[in-house]
Amino acid sequence: MISRSNLQRKIKSHSGLTTTDFVNLIRIKYAVKLIIEENCCFSEETYKVGFSSQSYFTRCLKIVYNVSPKEYFKNLKNNKV
Repeated sequence: MISRSNLQRKIKSHSGLTTTDFVNLIRIKYAVKLIIEENCCFSEETYKVGFSSQSYFTRCLKIVYNVSPKEYFKNLKNNKV
């Protein structure tokens, strides 16, 4: 068993991210994967992966990819064609 503070230190040392940022990064990547593979509604997948609001998901995605979700998925669509 590992304590919460030791887990947070290990996550920070291995990824360079805080625990919250690390979990959000995993959620964002999983949501993007679901949106692409299942061709589902953006809002539906946001809640499926554990974000409580679309605005927070949008903010987090913008921090990770430096573009808005609309631009991100537009770029993905253009690159696949």
